[in-house]
Amino acid sequence: MESRHHHSQSIAAAKGGFSERTGRRIETEHRRPSPPPGDGRRTRKTADPFQGLWDSEIRPMLASEPGLRAVTLLEEMQRRHPDYDWDRLRRSLERRVRAWSAEHGAERAVIFRQNHIPGQQGLSDFTAMGDVAVSIAGQPLDHRLYHFVLAYSAWEHAEPVLGGESFTALAVGLQNALWALGGVPMEHRSDSLSAAFRNLDADACRDQTRRYEAFCAHYGMTPTRNTTGVAHEKGSDSYCTSSAT
Repeated sequence: MESRHHHSQSIAAAKGGFSERTGRRIETEHRRPSPPPGDGRRTRKTADPFQGLWDSEIRPMLASEPGLRAVTLLEEMQRRHPDYDWDRLRRSLERRVRAWSAEHGAERAVIFRQNHIPGQQGLSDFTAMGDVAVSIAGQPLDHRLYHFVLAYSAWEHAEPVLGGESFTALAVGLQNALWALGGVPMEHRSDSLSAAFRNLDADACRDQTRRYEAFCAHYGMTPTRNTTGVAHEKGSDSYCTSSAT
């Protein structure tokens, strides 16, 4: 209670980490609280409800299969030891499993939920269709699929593209999608069109970029692109799911 010499009782108690009532009691008794018995660590005041089964059976099962749920462990222990009142121990088992999982369980995936705004973003991409094995009159059709989707509503437009991925294919497919939609989103997002730019020199790439930006400006859209090689930056769960199918 060194702080008591310079502060009021309530402030001194807060600085000491205990309540004002405890501070008054300490000040009234004029003696230090007795230290805890033993080495200062807390000891269990009641008997272990699992009677050693946690360390001998339950924890080893969790260590081998960290994803086991408490209800699964409960059913297994009921099978192994039917003489125990496991229904009464269910809450204790659930608490013990949660505590163990928090310290030793598998790491949980971190998810940042996407917040889409109506009319904010439309997305374009091309999907190779070689695995689908489409044929006409017995001849394989060498094509890919242009795909457009609105991030918020998941409204979609798709059409076949004969030949490779190119700016022309993007412009035609995107224009048809906007006409079918009857409006335009504020932002249009695509990947870096690597298939269109892969064999182009620096001047041709800049020309393609200017044409793409002029196309978006004509329709009043802001052109954006995700980082090369980072497909999930396209920004829509529905888009990524449907493009992969």
